[in-house]
Amino acid sequence: MKILLIEDELKVSAFIKKGLEENEYIITVANTGSEGFSYFNNNYFELIILDINLPDISGYEVCREIRKINTKVPILMLTAYGSLDDKLKGFENGTDDYLLKPFEFNELIARIKALIKRSQTVNFETNFLKIADLEINLNAKSVKRAGVVIGLTAKEFSLLEYMVKNKGIVISRSDIAKKVWDINFDTGTNVIDVYINFLRKKIDKNFNIKLIQTVVGLGYIIKD
Repeated sequence: MKILLIEDELKVSAFIKKGLEENEYIITVANTGSEGFSYFNNNYFELIILDINLPDISGYEVCREIRKINTKVPILMLTAYGSLDDKLKGFENGTDDYLLKPFEFNELIARIKALIKRSQTVNFETNFLKIADLEINLNAKSVKRAGVVIGLTAKEFSLLEYMVKNKGIVISRSDIAKKVWDINFDTGTNVIDVYINFLRKKIDKNFNIKLIQTVVGLGYIIKD
């Protein structure tokens, strides 16, 4: 479960990061609003924890900009601003929940679990991924690019789904082997490179912008 934490107080962000990692969440920390929005724009997250009082742009504005791109990802505002007006402003800008500092860590975990459960229920019928003009419907197992339907095998679809969920991140062959094939990577086989080439022929070959790129010596990355 990948969570983006946007929090400028270093001690607070370190405390939350450590606690959530102990609960087996994967945490990316941003210390400014613009940094947080950049992380969000280039990666896949299943939940966002957002402070209001940030050094550059307010959490309200970050929330509003995120909602322009993604209306589904759960956003939890974690802040010392506790007036009714503050809360109403948060909800008006698109937050899903509001937790005041100081807080009990167990309550934070409970709020996270509730938001994720709710989002998974809400998104069941509209569960899709998008990068550039490539769209993936996870329920229908269908793929389109620029409106053109692209036929993929089950393994090609799994590989593409994994890459898009980690867009902007360099993925090693070892990572792909574990997550897509559920095996340890064998340096003597080129099956992963073969499947990457299959995907390239189907989603990149006939389009000007190439989404799948090789990072020599490290692996692959998909980005727009």
